[in-house]
This record gives sequence, structure tokens and C-alpha cells, in this order.
Amino acid sequence: MTVNTKNLVSITEANQNFSRVARLVDENGAAVILKNNVPRYVLVEFSQAEQEQIAEDEDILAVSKRLIAKNRTAYEELAK
Repeated sequence: MTVNTKNLVSITEANQNFSRVARLVDENGAAVILKNNVPRYVLVEFSQAEQEQIAEDEDILAVSKRLIAKNRTAYEELAK
């Protein structure tokens, strides 16, 4: 996600004009909502959020496989 000034929206504007914020997401992939001029929320399309979750799950599986391979002897001993 690239953050630039056209992706930034105040929380007040997001409350008052959500359709504009949704349009920003459609055009730019994400919108950052500011609260007191500090980035507070990120709004993305649902499909993008799903893809992020799949990537996290894949990372967990990769770590699990690596730990199992590294500690195979200990796991086999514990399984007895």
C-alpha cells in the first residue's frame, strides 16, 4: 500500500462523506483515516484484506514446517 496525501482523509470527512472515502479506496487501493492528524485507520477492499490473511496463514505454515524439521527428533521422542 502506498500512502500519499491523496489517500489521507480526516475522520470527520470520513464520517460525513463515506462514499468519497470508498471511491478513494477504489481508485488507490486504500485510504488512511486520520484522527487528530495522526494515521489511525486503514480502509482497504475486502478482497485485499482476505489476501493479507492468506499470506499470514502461509507464513505460519512455513514457520511450523521449519520448526518441525528442525526439532523432528524431539517431536518423535515426545510422540512415543
